[in-house]
Amino acid sequence: MGSLCYNKLGEYMAEINKRVGINIRKYREKKCWSQEQLAFEADLYRAYIGQIERGEKNIGLINLEKIAKALKIKLKELL
Repeated sequence: MGSLCYNKLGEYMAEINKRVGINIRKYREKKCWSQEQLAFEADLYRAYIGQIERGEKNIGLINLEKIAKALKIKLKELL
């Protein structure tokens, strides 16, 4: 039973990661920025930005805030 709950939590987290990644990509493309430009502005690695946008990485709040500030939007817009 425990693994079933864990699987549902994992699925839920994967959906959150995908949603956040889609939102980051949307706002990045609105600014006509490449992943490299966003990475530079947010002081993060370009490969990390790509992994976040594809929903492959869990993003911490500090890095999420860096991205929101770089994009000049409120953090909640990415959630």
